[in-house]
Amino acid sequence: MTDIKEIIQSPVFSKKKKKLHKQQIKDLDKAVKYIFSNPIAGEMKAGDLQGIQVYKFKSNNQQILLVYEVADLTLFLYAFGSHENFYRNLKKHLQH
Repeated sequence: MTDIKEIIQSPVFSKKKKKLHKQQIKDLDKAVKYIFSNPIAGEMKAGDLQGIQVYKFKSNNQQILLVYEVADLTLFLYAFGSHENFYRNLKKHLQH
């Protein structure tokens, strides 16, 4: 297991996080801390999304997907959201 030294949020991630309610931010922070301590917690994606991982967690009785990548002792947080159209929007974001 790797020891992560740094966490970097994408601009999309940080903008979306600012719009959340306090409880949702707590749930998201809890998920990020879990990934920080256990980087292989998420499901590795294949195909167009190869190289990224998706960790699923609950917030307000809704399943949230958190997309991240671990590279060179750095945790990159790309995006999060509900499942509806999530992967389609993620592909568009990662291509730009």
